[in-house]
Amino acid sequence: MRPFDYVRAATTRDALELAAARPDTVFIAGGSDVLALWKDAVCAPSAVIDIGRLPLAAIEAGDGDVAIGAVARLADVADHPAIRAGYPAIAEAVLASASPQLRNAATVGGNLLQRTRCAYFRTPGFACNKRASGSGCAARGGDDRRHAIFGASEHCAATHASDLAVALVALDASVELCGPAGERRVALEALYVAPGDRPDRETTLRPGELITAVRVPRAALAGRSRYLKVRDRASFDFAVVSVAAALHVEGGEIREARLAAGGVGTVPWRLRGCEQALAGAPCSAASFAAAAAVATDGARPLGHNGFKLELLRRCVRRALAELAGDA
Repeated sequence: MRPFDYVRAATTRDALELAAARPDTVFIAGGSDVLALWKDAVCAPSAVIDIGRLPLAAIEAGDGDVAIGAVARLADVADHPAIRAGYPAIAEAVLASASPQLRNAATVGGNLLQRTRCAYFRTPGFACNKRASGSGCAARGGDDRRHAIFGASEHCAATHASDLAVALVALDASVELCGPAGERRVALEALYVAPGDRPDRETTLRPGELITAVRVPRAALAGRSRYLKVRDRASFDFAVVSVAAALHVEGGEIREARLAAGGVGTVPWRLRGCEQALAGAPCSAASFAAAAAVATDGARPLGHNGFKLELLRRCVRRALAELAGDA
């Protein structure tokens, strides 16, 4: 057991100043991922800054968007009337994320920044470039069934774990960040970084920065959205393949579509080819089949995950069909 310091931050400024003074520091709120990583000996910080009681838990629906505080509990997000009515894909993604016990503890910011569930990453003793840069990737030539078919490099093929991130990327969400250099706002999709030759670098967060809120624009398609998740067991499991889909349909024509996939990419994977295929098309099974056919364009399956190609196409088709049924 390595000794560590624990500090409870009273304000966001306190948290940032404490982190600046102690580089080997982690922020913690719900702790559902950090504690697991700690137990697995993946991390061993010298200091822990508790931000769980900062005033960043509000969920506020405005005229132009909904703002979700970074320390809002997942259970509260899924149960919020504005989320259920205006952004059903978000509520469905959260409810599919974990057990009720975890949803009552885990926070939005922590969920978005959780580390990959790749068994090679979380098991010391195996080569993993995320955990020890330059050590290699044991998944290459190993058990790669759960690994990525999009965005992988020769150095890493681990998938991103967050269900919520997939739904938020599909709905063009952005994140508000606060750090030593001040505040900024970036698209959530731009927060994540594909591994390339630096698998240890997973986000564009600057040193000492915090996510303070997520903002999701109010749009006609957000209210007609779905999150479909396929997993190995019915509860408390990570996606083998998932799809977040949203449609804006008028007069039987698809005016706008948004789709993203989980379980298939090293980051939440935006399906822009599907979106382009659907724009201006009739809201019909034929259009959904055409969109599904291009969902796997650019995919590069590994030795044991080629089944994800057809599974992703079927998930796209099913998610769109369910939305059309609502229409």
